[in-house]
Amino acid sequence: MPIPSHDASATVDAVVDKHTDDLVELRRDLHAHPELSWNEHRTTEAVSDRLAAAGIRVTRVAGTGLLADIGEGRPLIGLRADLDALPVEDTSGLPWASGTPGVAHACGHDVHTAGLVGAGLALAEVHARGLLPGRVRLLFQPAEEVMPGGALHLMDQGALDGMERIFMLHCDPTLEVGQVGVREGALTGAADALSVRLSGQGGHTSRPHLTEDLTFALGKLVTELPAILSRRLDPRSGVSVVWGMVRAGSAHNVIPEVGQAAGTVRMLDPVAWAEAEGLVRVLIDEIVAPYGVTAEVDYRRGVPPVVNEFQAAQLLASAVRRVVGVAGQVQTTQSLGGEDFGWYLERVPGAMGRLGTRTPGGPRYDLHQGNIVVDEGATAVAARVLAEVALTAMAP
Repeated sequence: MPIPSHDASATVDAVVDKHTDDLVELRRDLHAHPELSWNEHRTTEAVSDRLAAAGIRVTRVAGTGLLADIGEGRPLIGLRADLDALPVEDTSGLPWASGTPGVAHACGHDVHTAGLVGAGLALAEVHARGLLPGRVRLLFQPAEEVMPGGALHLMDQGALDGMERIFMLHCDPTLEVGQVGVREGALTGAADALSVRLSGQGGHTSRPHLTEDLTFALGKLVTELPAILSRRLDPRSGVSVVWGMVRAGSAHNVIPEVGQAAGTVRMLDPVAWAEAEGLVRVLIDEIVAPYGVTAEVDYRRGVPPVVNEFQAAQLLASAVRRVVGVAGQVQTTQSLGGEDFGWYLERVPGAMGRLGTRTPGGPRYDLHQGNIVVDEGATAVAARVLAEVALTAMAP
């Protein structure tokens, strides 16, 4: 396994130590001013200002987000962070809690962004000292939280052109700060969005035979579709249909004319993902046909699974061990969570790791919840690991 020069790694440590307080302040600032997907204007400006002040070449892309290049020549290694927040109320009660009602960094993207800024500052100093054997591109990506994700936007802007490998870290509140989870192969699942609108003749609940009992048909749909898919797709694909919204009617004695169900379709296998939409559409029609209702299906393909390339995962694990020690590099499980980093990995080999954010012995939190609190020591860990994996991937 290649090892960066001692001087380069020592420079990373020194720069991150110097800027740790600033990085924490940046993270708090981003947390207090979250912005939803495609609207990360203030966040983009804050990142651009920090990088440009350090002499780093910044390229603004259309809309929000930016690219920043450090060094010259090849190899070209990519490091990615995401900028957007979620439409979730911040209930953390922290002094730097979100000041924007109904919007919060409940997935840790503020940590990702501040950590990548720190890595950029460190790598810029490594380059200034003549110790960077290639080029690093920082990708600050908008709109990770919407399907099919802002990754495609940056790819259309040429962000991956000439890139040999790409890496990222994602906050994981189940791991303690100072731990980073690494896994070879599939790490996340494919995630699609499904919405079904049923329509039919309504009427009085005393005479369901004179109606197209839409509520009953909707109930069959929300129970039967997950069950049938589990029998029609290889169980090893891990298919999961979960409804987040089911809505019909407004009175207890009226069969409505319209009803709706919306949720996600997730799976672990990219082959099954390629077949899923067609099968889902056929099954929905078959399920509701006996009730005479009409189904309008909106199926939006979201993101492919994140599949870590073997060598990239090894490079990441090696970097993690040098930063946090052997005990800090832990195995992590595969999940059905969606992450548009998977789009990058369809073009460029790379790996995603899971960044521990739980204070040792502290409360347990979950992502996408407004009460989440991260241990701020994770920001410096992210900066060191990201810079170190870039150096590792460049090392001869």
